[in-house]
Amino acid sequence: MKIEIRLFLWLAPFFLAAGVVYGFLTNWEEPVGYLGMPLVGGLMAMVGAYLALTARRIDPRPEDDEEGEIADGAGDQGVYSPWSWWPLVIGAAAAVGFLSLAVGWWVMYIGLILGVIGLVGWVFEYSRGQHAH
Repeated sequence: MKIEIRLFLWLAPFFLAAGVVYGFLTNWEEPVGYLGMPLVGGLMAMVGAYLALTARRIDPRPEDDEEGEIADGAGDQGVYSPWSWWPLVIGAAAAVGFLSLAVGWWVMYIGLILGVIGLVGWVFEYSRGQHAH
């Protein structure tokens, strides 16, 4: 996680400084730029701090070893559900949500209901049926 920590923590001051410079260049007349850039810097700092705290609790990854080989990262990378249809339902809910921007806000309620159904189904996928634990 060393690379990720450095990336986020080193870019945070850049965005803070860029927001101040942007404010001076625009005479503080556009609040989105001089307010948004430091907020992005704050978000970068929060992600970097989270990664730094997480790196203390877990073992070093193969990517963090300077002498590491590609084969060191081989093996299981996590648990995935290749047969799951729930991501398709959540994608359809997002499409209906974007459709509401063109059609009308009432369509957003349909997308929200569809999204909640898809999310609950995806979360509890391993809790029932053939793959219940």
